[in-house]
Amino acid sequence: MRIMGIDYGDSRIGIAISDPFGWTAQALETINWKADIEVPIKRISELVEEYGVKTVIIGFPKNMDGTVGARGEKTIEFIDLLKQRVKGIEVIKWDERLTTVAANRTMHEMGVKKSKKKLVVDQIAAVYILQGYLDSLGKVL
Repeated sequence: MRIMGIDYGDSRIGIAISDPFGWTAQALETINWKADIEVPIKRISELVEEYGVKTVIIGFPKNMDGTVGARGEKTIEFIDLLKQRVKGIEVIKWDERLTTVAANRTMHEMGVKKSKKKLVVDQIAAVYILQGYLDSLGKVL
């Protein structure tokens, strides 16, 4: 059973997937979208079916003081829509504070050019979200 990680954004959604054992997260793709929310919902549905995903971990943005702001409210709306359209999956909100910061730092340390960062930052953030969840499960390698 694979687990999917999602970094939800207004124009790009990063997708990560676990290995079959649920130990590690790997970047999968970035879904570009702007106005039509059905575009990412359809693609996520296809990926859920293709990989046999039963659980989706979605980064949930909170303010540094733990409150939920406008970005969190948009994410809740997306989660509700995802649950309605993609049947048979469990959706878990995961605190994503600072994941994009960590993703940018990782790319900087790797020497990724600024022009390429936009293409993968959301995937890397999704990996951080999913790996955090997988690590919390306490599986022993």
